[in-house]
Amino acid sequence: MKYDFITIGGTTYDISFFTDQGVLIDNASDILRQKLLAFESGAKIKVDKFHYSFGGGAANAAACLANFGLRVACIAPIGNDDRGKLIKKNLQKRGINTSLIKKINNEESGSSFILISPDGERIIFAQRGANNKLVIGEKEIANLKKTKAIYIASLAGNWQANLKKIFSTVGPQGPQVFWNPGMTQLLGGVSKISKYLKKTTVFACNKDEALSLVVNSEEYKKTSHQVLNDTEKLIKIIHSFGPKIVVITLGKEGAVVYDGHQVVAREIIKERKTVDTTGVGDIFNSSFAAGWTLFDGNIDQALQLSLRNAAAKVAHIGAQNSLIKI
Repeated sequence: MKYDFITIGGTTYDISFFTDQGVLIDNASDILRQKLLAFESGAKIKVDKFHYSFGGGAANAAACLANFGLRVACIAPIGNDDRGKLIKKNLQKRGINTSLIKKINNEESGSSFILISPDGERIIFAQRGANNKLVIGEKEIANLKKTKAIYIASLAGNWQANLKKIFSTVGPQGPQVFWNPGMTQLLGGVSKISKYLKKTTVFACNKDEALSLVVNSEEYKKTSHQVLNDTEKLIKIIHSFGPKIVVITLGKEGAVVYDGHQVVAREIIKERKTVDTTGVGDIFNSSFAAGWTLFDGNIDQALQLSLRNAAAKVAHIGAQNSLIKI
């Protein structure tokens, strides 16, 4: 079967908990940690409620893409446990092909504990578990060569070896690549991923991630914070690394896209109430990938679809719930 998209990355079983006990601290002097959420040391913190759902970059993207009627498979590991069974069942329920989901014996499935504040912002405590055992083998490579597009989420484990194998399938006649990397891939700077960026159709990240990539790149280590905090300058620097399109999400300030010719900026679509921002980056970026595909590379239409779906997501608990369907 030829897929429209194959997503690659992690899957998790998520436990979200809500509390109003945290104190937000301004830490603007640290460009990589500009806001902190603090709790009293040694205190017992009151939790208002728990919520159980599913997450992980590859799973979230697959759920989003499948909602648009696209044929989607997911490459990701799960543990040989009850959480793994639930994760796989959830993907199947959403119409995602799970033949490339690999069960890892003697490993727990990935889990996340997600702290959500009253304004819907969150901090994620992630246990990678089986996600650290992701391996791109012959079966995966054969399927990647046949798909129309690849969506790469955050990669755990031996990510450098896996990236090499993934991009070995990408060429003039091969699949397009939509890449939303994790912090692990960015902290080494551009030198670690330069050859892959040049083969990437759309490179997407949030501003913190964009800053991490640039400040850890040798050429820009001594660049002033003032220059790098300028989003237009930042996105043009990343575009110079090689991708065709760069997308930077800015949280409540919206998003910016650059194709080498013009910078397109859009504000968020405001919901009456932000309930939970967990997974909104995955949903925004995979919606852009879907829009780029469905609307023949039209940036404005892809961006509008992303903003609409992100607004739908933040109004509900859980990364994969209440998303737009076509």
